[in-house]
Amino acid sequence: MLDAMTALSRGTRLVYQKGLRRYIFLPIVVNIIVYASMLSFVVNRFSGWLDSAMTMVPSWLEWLSWLIWPLFFISLLLVIFFTFTLVTHLIAAPFYGFLAAKVERQATGREPLDDRGLAKTAVDALGRELVKLGYILPRMVILFIISWIPGLNLIAPVLWILFSAWIMAITYLDYPMDNNKITFRDMRTRLSQRWWPSLTYGGLIMLVTWIPLANLFLIPGAVAGAVLMWDDHYRGTRDITPHR
Repeated sequence: MLDAMTALSRGTRLVYQKGLRRYIFLPIVVNIIVYASMLSFVVNRFSGWLDSAMTMVPSWLEWLSWLIWPLFFISLLLVIFFTFTLVTHLIAAPFYGFLAAKVERQATGREPLDDRGLAKTAVDALGRELVKLGYILPRMVILFIISWIPGLNLIAPVLWILFSAWIMAITYLDYPMDNNKITFRDMRTRLSQRWWPSLTYGGLIMLVTWIPLANLFLIPGAVAGAVLMWDDHYRGTRDITPHR
């Protein structure tokens, strides 16, 4: 966990230094626009969503309403958190991939293995985000269903938190790995082999993204921190699949 905190701290300082600041302007603008739009949408509808959820609680479980209500509340917040994260990263992925490459050159003195041009890197980054969506969405649906099953929904918040940390690790650590020609499947295997650094870094990023407004300016630092985590923990992990 100390490695994760150090990587995020160093990464945040790094991206705001001269030479890298210009690469974080557009991602921050994108995040502000998405954040404001989604916040307005959620504030206007959140109460109605919770009321609708509580009407679905069977009568024989009404005596547990004091516990079910906060669990629904937490689960709904986590669903909103995931939606915000997926939308912002889908839009900003080309910028984050480019930022990760610049950070790797400056922080490690090594060039990423990626030899794609800027335009192809941007296109491929969007494709990679769609691959992530294909991995994340089915698992989100399963967790969402569990959240509505009486009894099982009692453990749903814990499952959502663990899943959130894992997805944050995948989301951010994938940027430097993609830049170094690591396949998506191999990337997940590397994260599994070093599951503790993966979950601690993902969990830390999850906490960061919950800080209102400040998260908009810390996310680029999370990208840079992922590059440092890649260099310290995952670069030397054995490949199991051919490079694309």
